[in-house]
Amino acid sequence: MTFSVSQVQWEQAAPLLRDVREKVFICEWRIPKRIEFDRKDPLAYHILVCDDQSHEPVATGRILPSGEISRIAVLMSFRHQHIDRVILKELFRIARELNLHEVFIHCPLEFVNFFVKTHFHTVGNVFMEAGIPRQRMACPIECVLNCNMSKFYLSH
Repeated sequence: MTFSVSQVQWEQAAPLLRDVREKVFICEWRIPKRIEFDRKDPLAYHILVCDDQSHEPVATGRILPSGEISRIAVLMSFRHQHIDRVILKELFRIARELNLHEVFIHCPLEFVNFFVKTHFHTVGNVFMEAGIPRQRMACPIECVLNCNMSKFYLSH
């Protein structure tokens, strides 16, 4: 299975980005729509992953100019493909282009170990956001996520 990974703007790709995020965060995680889609979307740099065969969107993620990585969503049937790692690598690339020194994420507690394995470290105390316990995690931008890119076609 192959995928196309693109950096997109909210104004042009909002319906595709919304589709993935609604399925993952609103339907699956039960996050209220008013919280999921915020005023930060037009300011963010977005990554969109589409299945090359069906041309359907299967994953997304965003990074804000502040270095905050958020809204990483992968449709359930594609989670075994490690697309989240590709999204992170692309968000790191954008962070380097923005000359950021560090990126951070507010991750659900069950994903802390994943982010520790990808060079993130915990910052501060656990807090609640959208009814989910979260941990702020940060990573120096010079750390690069090692992942197999051979199955992916990158287009920007």
